[in-house]
Amino acid sequence: MPERTRIVSTHVLHPRARAMLDGVGDLVVASALDTDTLTRECRDADVVIVRAPMPPEVFAAQRRLKMAVRHGAGLDWIPMEAATEAGVLVANVPGVNARTVAEHVLFGAMAVLRRFRVIDRDLRQRGWLAGREHSVHTSELSGKTIGVIGMGNIGRNVATIARDGFGLTVVATSRNAGSLLAGIAFRTLDELMAESDIVAICCPLTPETRGMIDARRIALMKPAAVIVNVARGPIIDDDALIAALRDNRIGGAALDVFATQPLPLEHPYFGFDNVVVTPHMAGITEESMMRMGVGAVEETLRVLAGELPVNLRNPEVVERYRQRFAPAA
Repeated sequence: MPERTRIVSTHVLHPRARAMLDGVGDLVVASALDTDTLTRECRDADVVIVRAPMPPEVFAAQRRLKMAVRHGAGLDWIPMEAATEAGVLVANVPGVNARTVAEHVLFGAMAVLRRFRVIDRDLRQRGWLAGREHSVHTSELSGKTIGVIGMGNIGRNVATIARDGFGLTVVATSRNAGSLLAGIAFRTLDELMAESDIVAICCPLTPETRGMIDARRIALMKPAAVIVNVARGPIIDDDALIAALRDNRIGGAALDVFATQPLPLEHPYFGFDNVVVTPHMAGITEESMMRMGVGAVEETLRVLAGELPVNLRNPEVVERYRQRFAPAA
């Protein structure tokens, strides 16, 4: 008797995505996200839907696993070498939450510039006039320059919203200067850090980008400039940013991602009135969760039907993958 199809998701899927799997097989949500639990519960999976860091152990000695599909775009949560070595396809769902994250960039920048955190606190604790008193020290977007680091789907959406929606001047840096939208000026990273009133980090985490926003580059920023990170926490040198905030050398920060997640409640970032902290939620809305879930399930259904995923990210694995699942002679 053939084994039932087993699909493991690290998190609950959107109802529309779950409905697409009705009758396809058993959908199991991981009971915990530690290495031992994920390794054990993914052992007999045909597909794993990923919304949390996956340990390489998940891919060791795999018998049935066909694909790990990212519920979203970023691939740093899937150990690509381990998956490829195991003959497992890796796919993602790029672009479906790019607008969502881009909107959050402008939300974060405005929250810092309008001093939302301290105004909200004092309004609730000390009253109307105490909150309103801060307004004379707030700032608007008009006339400012936003520098976008990374011109992928998110960066391009940030640039479009900032320029066409708010009239900001947009400059950008990217590994590929040709990826910039028409009319947006290219800058080196150092030039961008020095010129921008808002620095928006939208690039992937790679060995080259890890720690690249360091003390030297933060020192290039204008005294009132704001940094917004919706990419990955380790791109910023935390010690350098904390020092700059303590010394009032920059205007503030809006941070959605961190080197350590969840961010401990005693972390220094929580102590700054000019820092807006959000729990890695820039890409999460009702609409984006539906799009990401549906996209991940669509790739799942393709692979279970014997096809390759549309957004295959390790094409070098295909020959090994086909050998693993070739019909017995």
